[in-house]
Amino acid sequence: MDFSVIKMEMFLQNMLLTFSRSGICFDFIKKLPVVTFSNQLENIIGVASEIFHAVMESRANAVVIHGGIHIIIYLRAAFRLLVFEGLQWSEKGKVWIMTAEMDFTSLPFQRGFDLDFLHGALSFAIHSEDILGFQTFLQVRTPAKEKGDGFLKDFWEQAFNCLFPSSKADEENEEACTGKEKLETLPGSVFEMRMTGHSYSLYNAIYAVAHALHAMHSSISKHRTVIHGGGWRLWNLQPWQLFHFLRRVAFNNNAEETVSFDKNGELVGGFDVINWITFPNKSFLRVKIGRADPHAPPDKAFTISEDTIVWPSRFNQALPLSLCNDNCHPGYRRAKKEGKPFCCYDCLPCTEGKISKQKDMDDCDQCPEDHYTNDEQDLCLPKVITFLSYEELLGTILAIFALSLSCITVFVLGTFMRYHNTPIVKANNRSLSYTLLISLLLSFLCVFLFIGRPEKMTCLLRQPAFSIIFSVAISCMLAKTITVILAFMAKEPGSTRRRWVGKRLSISLVLSCSHLQAGICAIWLGTSPPFLDFDMQSLTREIVAECNQGSVFMFYLVLGYMGLLSIISFSVAFLARKLPDSFNEAKFITFSMLLFCSVWLSFVPTYLSTKGKYMVAVEIFSILASGAGLLAFIFFPKCYIILLRPELNKRDQLVKRTY
Repeated sequence: MDFSVIKMEMFLQNMLLTFSRSGICFDFIKKLPVVTFSNQLENIIGVASEIFHAVMESRANAVVIHGGIHIIIYLRAAFRLLVFEGLQWSEKGKVWIMTAEMDFTSLPFQRGFDLDFLHGALSFAIHSEDILGFQTFLQVRTPAKEKGDGFLKDFWEQAFNCLFPSSKADEENEEACTGKEKLETLPGSVFEMRMTGHSYSLYNAIYAVAHALHAMHSSISKHRTVIHGGGWRLWNLQPWQLFHFLRRVAFNNNAEETVSFDKNGELVGGFDVINWITFPNKSFLRVKIGRADPHAPPDKAFTISEDTIVWPSRFNQALPLSLCNDNCHPGYRRAKKEGKPFCCYDCLPCTEGKISKQKDMDDCDQCPEDHYTNDEQDLCLPKVITFLSYEELLGTILAIFALSLSCITVFVLGTFMRYHNTPIVKANNRSLSYTLLISLLLSFLCVFLFIGRPEKMTCLLRQPAFSIIFSVAISCMLAKTITVILAFMAKEPGSTRRRWVGKRLSISLVLSCSHLQAGICAIWLGTSPPFLDFDMQSLTREIVAECNQGSVFMFYLVLGYMGLLSIISFSVAFLARKLPDSFNEAKFITFSMLLFCSVWLSFVPTYLSTKGKYMVAVEIFSILASGAGLLAFIFFPKCYIILLRPELNKRDQLVKRTY
């Protein structure tokens, strides 16, 4: 296999490994065809054109190119061909990054080709310095002074596009060379007056060999003999012996730079980073913008002055970005694209509760439990503790309703107490009415345990107080219904049920039903009582300060018991709805318990479907609505008669039987 091919493969493997470690991948890897006599020119041009079309159409803005000094000839010819094909390559300009093996070369017919494609290019070059007197040396070089140097004469003719009179070419079509032309007038694409890296290496190599020969000569000067004519001759000198002295060479050249070799026999020099700047007159300038020195400290092994770089005109001096896709902004994460190089990815937004603060994050970071993400998902913000407060509109409205209903209940209770000796109050079982009104008043007041910031004590009292008070109220309704039925049945002649009508039965019903609920609450508080809790999961941006029920089973058991009492009361009242008008309280009880059951049956799905403070608001509304229903259906008709129709509040009106 050709050594150049092996060298190319090794370079490619090394670059792939080095670049991948830095997170850089290649959009394409193309190999230019090798120019040989066996290759037809048409094939070479066709392959090269295809390659350069792919390069220019690529999304990549940075192109690494490696090869010998002839690669520049390829590039110039390729871009000339692109111009002929009408491709506006200047609009798709690339940043060419060239290796140190490459250097600027040109063929005579390329003299008029543009160099714009090299503008802003970067290249590595063997480290060089300006040699004192080098430009003066070039300025005095002319073919007339270099007799016998055929190379210089041929170069002169090609560089200045002229012919010396002795040339065998057709002199009529060419300008005659005078030999007085100035090298410094040539454009940079034809000849550079500054010493290039390759020339500087040759300069140092010649001096290194000279110093090695001198050292070798000095070390073996004792092994010499005089020859005829008085000269000296060294004995037994072999070419390989020079290597020993060459490795030890160290000297300062005319640029005041030390030239030496390291332990591996490599020249201690490093590389310069060059920025190419072209001009309309086909000349160019190589500007040193950095240095790669493998023998420098790690923090100075590679230095570059980014501010002094001149970029291709397409980028308007903005830093070129060569990315497979745009950067993933904060709030997004990278997701690899299947079938694409590893540096190509999609940008996916962070999932809820996660953020990314920097560009091109591989994963998003989880916010703490008490924080939430902002809209851009690049910052975690502290959650606000929320609860149903008096300051917000909903809390204010519910508090006003609770206070209003409490005042109405107090007014009704006061009315009943004021007119406690009237027939209508007596007929409706005063003790049960007072107990029911007091339980309704307490149920309205217990709403204030639900409004405001939850505390340990309010959490313990909320549900047990509400459930026991409401159980007393429903027990009173049940006792009233049974009392009405027994009172009607006791009116029958010879009825033995008369002894059941009285306070003892109603009090027993109320105490037994309410005590059973109190027992359930006692078990609840003794086993798994409610406690203050902070719900950080239900709402995205808020922490809900709430009373955790402790045992969900006990909470729904309490509600279920109240529901059972309500259904029993409703059923009994419904059966007694057709009693004579004198005992029409059963009708009002039916309507009130129908409303009560409807409210609490709708409470369960509504309560389960809401979150945060609105769960508390739903329970408060259910308490107020069901309590207001009992108050309205049971007591408002009686207050109407007591206050507005006192003529109906007489015994003869109550005992009148209407069927």
